[in-house]
Amino acid sequence: MIAYDKRTTMRIEAPPSMVQLATEALMRMLLSGKLQPGDRVVENQLTQELGVSRPPLREAMRVLEQQGLITQQPRRGAFVTRLTLHDIYEIVTLRRELERMAVDLGVPVREPARLQRCHAALDRHEAAARSGDWLGVLEQAVEFHSSVIGLSGHRRLEEAYRSIQLQMLLCMGMNRQARASGESLVDDWDRHRRLLEVIEAGSPEAVHRELAGHGDMTFLDGIEERVGGHTPESLAWLKRVREGDT
Repeated sequence: MIAYDKRTTMRIEAPPSMVQLATEALMRMLLSGKLQPGDRVVENQLTQELGVSRPPLREAMRVLEQQGLITQQPRRGAFVTRLTLHDIYEIVTLRRELERMAVDLGVPVREPARLQRCHAALDRHEAAARSGDWLGVLEQAVEFHSSVIGLSGHRRLEEAYRSIQLQMLLCMGMNRQARASGESLVDDWDRHRRLLEVIEAGSPEAVHRELAGHGDMTFLDGIEERVGGHTPESLAWLKRVREGDT
């Protein structure tokens, strides 16, 4: 596959594998609500619906299982995992700490190519927003934030961030739904554009402030009434978030 963007020369990209395509298709089913928490994941049905054979589908299911999004139950099969409040607490707080570290290491930006990656992700985000593709907006928002992590030049940090990427995508999906009535898809892109402008200005402290008010935790309003799995740690964290101490 040959890809172009306005900031880079022509480059050749490997086509996505069937496992990658199957994983993306399953994630879209999760994000759209076609697969709900607690639903059984039926292989026969999905091979027909997605047009893939069993081997790549099973590999895709293993990817989601490693991310904690699918649970295998002995003699019962595979089920979509129900995210708990403690799961959300762990995902959000780990993401925050990884982003803080990346900003401290990567801002001001020293390698222009790293910044070009952010712009390329933001361009794809804008294209999805202007075409009304809300699932594409979510996917490109994740890619944009991954490119921000990449500003650090710290490979293991980005690998750690990637390890929870699909879990973050679910949280961002809930956040997109929570903000949908007051923020359009283009507004979503514009929020990320502002973040990139602050990054380019070169102050780590300013980037931290922008991330703190980025609006990516709107979905936590009333979250404890919608999910189970309350723990002392998750409830104490939720209280701190609502008091503005994140």
